[in-house]
Amino acid sequence: MAVSSEFGTLAETTVPNAYDMPPDEEKKQPLDDAPEEDPFGNEECAEVKYRTLGWCSIILMIGVSFIAWYTAYLIYQFKMRYLHIHSMADAGEVILGRFGRELLGGGQLLFLVFVMASHILTFTVAMNTITDHGTCTIVFGIVALVISCIGSLPRTMGNVYWISFALGHASFFGFVSEMEQPREFPKSIAVLQIIDTSLYIVSAVVIYRYVGVDVASPALGSAGPVMKKVAYGLALPTVSPPHYRTNLHSHKQSFKPLTSSPLFLQILIAGIVNGHVAAKYVYVRLFRGTNHMHETTLLSKGSWVAIALILWVVSWVIAESIPIFNDLLSFITALLGCWFAFGFPAIFYFVLNKGQWFSSPWKTLLSVINLCILGIAFATCGLGLYVSGDAISRDSNNSVWTCASNGV
Repeated sequence: MAVSSEFGTLAETTVPNAYDMPPDEEKKQPLDDAPEEDPFGNEECAEVKYRTLGWCSIILMIGVSFIAWYTAYLIYQFKMRYLHIHSMADAGEVILGRFGRELLGGGQLLFLVFVMASHILTFTVAMNTITDHGTCTIVFGIVALVISCIGSLPRTMGNVYWISFALGHASFFGFVSEMEQPREFPKSIAVLQIIDTSLYIVSAVVIYRYVGVDVASPALGSAGPVMKKVAYGLALPTVSPPHYRTNLHSHKQSFKPLTSSPLFLQILIAGIVNGHVAAKYVYVRLFRGTNHMHETTLLSKGSWVAIALILWVVSWVIAESIPIFNDLLSFITALLGCWFAFGFPAIFYFVLNKGQWFSSPWKTLLSVINLCILGIAFATCGLGLYVSGDAISRDSNNSVWTCASNGV
């Protein structure tokens, strides 16, 4: 193409065009001789690299999922051996007596409260994103607090389980205790692991394919301005909320879901379930062995409401005090999550098989596997606390207890 200017006509140059069709002879060349076309080019020294997704992460997710299924089954076995166990505190008492009861009970309660806080924080992020910071972030946190507290009011798991099918290892003892057929639990956990592993892998592959390594936390923040609002909106579908009635002529549970209306938010559902489990732990600890466990008196109902309210207020305070979602999630997982998912179930195995750890090749193999799982818990706790603590320290400049938007 000849290019003209005030200095005359320049030499004819060829300007490449991505839409130019190749000559017929090039079309006919063998596939092996086809020119290499890479939309990302040479990334060896590039500042932003796109080809980052490998098989290691997917294999790791599948491996961790299998370990989680195995440790959940260990919790089930421990429960069926010691039927009186209702919480991690009861399991701790079997292992280490009263000290173990207080240690695991306090750890379980703290873990659940932090998980509740993470869901309150997620709600504020979602609402700020959808409304373009429609009001003070603390107000959104209070709204989440009220909705979650109301959602945790039913005293039986049967009136709460319909809003979630995934609880987490720290809640499994309580869940099995309230099943009509506890021996069906292994089937439930198998279905859970298949579903959540599939979701994790699909979402991870899609996100890393289109976003790369610089993924926001929560990940929806990596979407476009409109798309992330749509995504958060889809995370807030209508769910059947519990309305309540009191049956003064029956000792059965008085909280019953009666009708449906669009009140509860899906993004808080898992938090509500964990809030119920936390409140149930405290309630059973206070009234176990008394008539208040099965009565509908003012004391029993008032105590339950007070326990749920106090726990949600504490979780709200935590959410406002650690406003960075990723930091809060990392801290919870490193401090307690790894122990309830990996560490304590591995210890349960050694208690269940005391004196038989190396009695056969199969037992030896299982003992080695559980030692490795215990090592994973120690490593995750130590290294995770260091990393999350460093992140919280670096992010401490972000304002806490502020009306500023935390939307993505």
